[in-house]
Amino acid sequence: MAGNSQRRGAIRKGGSKKGQVVGSGGQRRRGLEGRGPTPPAEARTKHPAARKAAAKARAAQKSSTGRGPRPAGRHGDDGPELVLGRNPVTECLRAGVPATALYVAVGTENDERLTESVRIAADTGISILEVPRTDLDRMSSNGLHQGMALQVPPYRYAHPDDLLSRAQQSVEPALLVALDNISDPRNLGAVVRSVAAFGGHGVVIPQRRSASVTAVAWRTSAGAAARLPVARATNLTRTLKDWAAKGVQIVGLDAGGDTSLDDFDATGPTVIVVGSEGKGLSRLVRENCDAILSIPMAGPVESLNASVAAGVVLAETARQRRA
Repeated sequence: MAGNSQRRGAIRKGGSKKGQVVGSGGQRRRGLEGRGPTPPAEARTKHPAARKAAAKARAAQKSSTGRGPRPAGRHGDDGPELVLGRNPVTECLRAGVPATALYVAVGTENDERLTESVRIAADTGISILEVPRTDLDRMSSNGLHQGMALQVPPYRYAHPDDLLSRAQQSVEPALLVALDNISDPRNLGAVVRSVAAFGGHGVVIPQRRSASVTAVAWRTSAGAAARLPVARATNLTRTLKDWAAKGVQIVGLDAGGDTSLDDFDATGPTVIVVGSEGKGLSRLVRENCDAILSIPMAGPVESLNASVAAGVVLAETARQRRA
C-alpha cells in the first residue's frame, strides 16, 4: 500500500481547516427568556421556610384539625378534602376557604392563576408545598389537577342545641333555616349566603343524605360560611320537634302550600324548612311543620330553585322585621 494512506479510524492531526461554527438558529432562545418573579420562600423546596411549611402541613394533615372561629361540633367530622384544578383552587382561595396546604407540581407552567394562588396562600399563612407531579396524580385519582391542589380541612359543625341557644340570645327573634333533601352543595352554599345576608342566625342540615359543607359550598357562600354557623342534626325531624317545644314556629316551603307568603307572619322566632326541587319536604318533616308556605308567582313556573325560594322568604322576613 502507498505510504500516504491512512489507517481506518485514525485521527488526522493536521492539514484540515476547522469548519464554520454553527449558531443556535434561535433553538435555544426559549432557554434565555425570563422565568418570572422569584417565588416565595415557602415554594422553594430547598429553602428552610419550605421545609418548615412542609412539616407544618404534615402535622395538620395528621391531626386533621380545621382552622376557624367555631369550636368542634359533637358529631364526628369528615376527612380533609382536596380541591383540584387551577380555577377551583383560585376561586376557593379568593373566597377565603380555610385551607391548610397548597400543592404545586414541580415544573408546572406559571400563569396568572398560579401566581395569584401562591400570593394569597403566602399572605394568609397557608403552607405552599412543591411536590412531584406523580404525587398529585396519586392524590387526584384521575390526574386532572393541572399542577395544583388545595387541601381543605373538615368543616367544624355546630350542635343544633347550641345553634338555637345562640339564636335565642340575639337581640332579634331567632331566624334559622333547615334543609331537607338538599343534596347539591351549591344550593347549600347559596342558602348560607342568603341567611347571612338577611340577618339569619344559622343553618341546620341532616347528618345523612344531605349536602355537607365542602369546598364547593364554601365557594358558593362567598365566604359567608366563615361567619354563619352550620349545625348537623342526627335526626332532623327530632331536632325540629325539640325546637318547636321551645317556642319556635316551624314553617315548611312547598309550591302547593296552604299559606301564602303574603299572609305569613315572620316577626316571631322562626325556622324555615326548605326541601329539594324534586322530592320536596319529606313526609315526617312536613307533618311537624306548623304551616306549609307557598310563594305566589305571576308566571307559569311550577317551582323555584331551593336556594332561590329560601332567599325570597328570607327577604320578606327581613322586610317584616324592619317594619
